[in-house]
Amino acid sequence: MLLSEIKSIYHKELGKIYPKEEIDHLFYRSIEHHLGLERFVLVIQPQFTLTKGEEEPLFRTLSSLKQEIPLQYVLGKTHFMDLEFQVNEHVLIPRPETEELVHWVLDDISSQTSDIGHQTSDIKVLDIGTGSGCIPVALAKNLPNLEVHALDISSQALKVAKENAAKNKAEVTFHQHNILDFSLKLELEFDIIVSNPPYVREMEKSKIENNVKKFEPEMALFVPDEKPLIFYEAIAQFASKYLKDNGLLYLEINQYLGQETQALLEAHNFLEIELRKDIFGNDRMLKAKKR
Repeated sequence: MLLSEIKSIYHKELGKIYPKEEIDHLFYRSIEHHLGLERFVLVIQPQFTLTKGEEEPLFRTLSSLKQEIPLQYVLGKTHFMDLEFQVNEHVLIPRPETEELVHWVLDDISSQTSDIGHQTSDIKVLDIGTGSGCIPVALAKNLPNLEVHALDISSQALKVAKENAAKNKAEVTFHQHNILDFSLKLELEFDIIVSNPPYVREMEKSKIENNVKKFEPEMALFVPDEKPLIFYEAIAQFASKYLKDNGLLYLEINQYLGQETQALLEAHNFLEIELRKDIFGNDRMLKAKKR
């Protein structure tokens, strides 16, 4: 069958689910993954023909996409900060907004260490709710001398995160704990704590695409309407105990609750709180300093 014919089938079968541009992306990512073909192949070779064996994985992928399974789960991998990560139904798919948070942390560390002459090996970082491990692995790969730790409640998520750290040759120490369990005890103090915790309110589910709410882990996404900042409260209490004086807290947040999250941190005596927008103009990140 001609590759162009398969592309047309993708558009026909997925047209009621995704916009045209998204279908193009799904098709080209599929041929890149399964066949090693660049997206411009049809421009150069309009009559490019596949064997039956080459067609099969493309149609299997199409079948999964028709069920609205995210392409990253179908392929079993995604990219974050120019690194490849394994993903499955036990972890959230890393987003570009989270890359912005990581860049913020990296920029600040680089600036601080150059200004005061400290080595990055003096800095201990903890990621809370690590999921796929994308945040700590990216930090460790970009600044290899950092001492990086990561925490998650899910043993299945930690299995994925450990595999991603190994695959990317990143030194990360993992801990299995529930951040909502205030009896948690660690024999560590950190210079930086970073987290992208669950923050989507149940009332906001209707705004979430089906391929997210049907397949990504609910426990990593949603919070009760009556307690939308439950994880931020827990992280603030944890940071009050385990973040060093003048240590920094970086958080990805619900775009609709920026002021409320800032007020919560102020109530926990954090200083110099900075609210930052993402590339889409939404309030998405906070940085605060421990008093």
